[in-house]
Amino acid sequence: MTDVGMVHLIGGGPGDPGLITVRGRDRLAEADVVLYDRLIGDELLKIARPDAELIYVGKSAHKHKLSQAEINDLLVEKARAGRRVARLKGGDPFVFGRGGEEAQALAAAGVPFEVVPGISSPIAAPAYAGIPVTHRDVASNFAVVTGHRRKGGKGADEGLGLNWDALAEMDTLIVLMGVGNLPIITRELLAAGKPPETPAALVRWGTTPRQQTVTGSLATIAERAEEEGLRPPAVLIVGGVADLRGELSWFDTRPLFGLRVLVTRPRRKAGETAARLRELGAEPILFPTIAIQPPENWQPLDAAVADLARRDYDWVIFTSTNGVRFFWERLEEAGLDARAFGGVRLAAIGPVTAEALREHGLQPDLVPGQYVAEAILDEIGRLSGKRVLLPRANIARPALAKGLLELGAEEVDEVSAYQTVPAGREDAERVREMLAGGEIDVLTFTSSSTVRNFAAAMEPLPDLPEGTTVACIGPITAQTARAWGLPVHVSAEEHTIPGLVGALVEYLTDERDG
Repeated sequence: MTDVGMVHLIGGGPGDPGLITVRGRDRLAEADVVLYDRLIGDELLKIARPDAELIYVGKSAHKHKLSQAEINDLLVEKARAGRRVARLKGGDPFVFGRGGEEAQALAAAGVPFEVVPGISSPIAAPAYAGIPVTHRDVASNFAVVTGHRRKGGKGADEGLGLNWDALAEMDTLIVLMGVGNLPIITRELLAAGKPPETPAALVRWGTTPRQQTVTGSLATIAERAEEEGLRPPAVLIVGGVADLRGELSWFDTRPLFGLRVLVTRPRRKAGETAARLRELGAEPILFPTIAIQPPENWQPLDAAVADLARRDYDWVIFTSTNGVRFFWERLEEAGLDARAFGGVRLAAIGPVTAEALREHGLQPDLVPGQYVAEAILDEIGRLSGKRVLLPRANIARPALAKGLLELGAEEVDEVSAYQTVPAGREDAERVREMLAGGEIDVLTFTSSSTVRNFAAAMEPLPDLPEGTTVACIGPITAQTARAWGLPVHVSAEEHTIPGLVGALVEYLTDERDG
């Protein structure tokens, strides 16, 4: 008989993927099966193992993928098959999340389960809108209710089955799932004696870059929501604390707030870029157009490592962190360490590549002021009779090797330390549709190969909607983008990810202020 597995009822948080708890993240990463809801974003699902079974069981108004009973049965079935099951729910499992019903079904079936609480939208959405649910000078209590009528429950004319007299007495009232019944909610609160001038706010898609906040009073908030076209999912906050938004707004005032930014870097490195963009309020759309792989044949790189150990080189020039990573792997495979570089001078293009060398105990002798290959030629000096090793990508431009020879180098050994290969074709149609629909605001490119492979994946390259910004990490990438017919609005002077993001912020700020 197969051992019974385990079900983890996990609160995924209100939308911002960074708000999942450490325990929730760990349990999700261990799961064999993940059952997830409608409001769970792709970023959370990427925490799951690549071989995990992902099952969408989401619900939206009037449309259920599976009934609650079917979800309960599926949880029991997967656990009884010996699987570790993550039931991933938005917010907190036990706050209007039917986690209690699922736990009851598991308990009745004798299936072991664990509850991993999550950050709930009644707290998080107001906080991200600059609205504290309590404040010593304004509100000492709050209540959370649902404004959605359960099928078969009390009708609209019966006040949604809520005790409005008691709710009207609360300093802060938070209503979930109430947009559809907003006129009823405001009518009942006014009838219960809540002053019409009481501040009110609606927060849609709270904690995400799509967050939208509408403010007004209890008497006007329904009309304001209609004017702004606000639709679910949204949280309603009624009380004096809603007035604090003007003073405490912090999230939706970030410089890239609300922008969807396409990130074309390799998946291994995209996380750094996505994190920086998210900190500035943007929503990163990951579309890696290249992948980094080992070379087809290790022999040339291994031969270069052996020559290095014999002190056959005067200079080793690293042009990227990938070159450092793969070279170091083969160095260790040969039983060598940093001592193999004894007597050899090192150059690194860019501070990130230089830092990768320092992490291995190697201090570069030359880091040019500009982070392009040509800058090495301006600063390295004469190389009469010197031997130079260039561990690079398989598609690296020949200009650097040619220039080193012109500076007098006796020999320049270019070896493929890694391959840059096309990627992203499986998501190309989705990205094409988003571009055509104006759902992507910014395209970012971090190398010429990201441009070329983006163009190949999109072929034929669509016309970009007016207002779409194209940002490149430097002039060479920008030149490639223009050659492919892309308009370039941003070309970073500092050719790093922080430099690219900083240049994008500066450009968009100038555009907005201009």
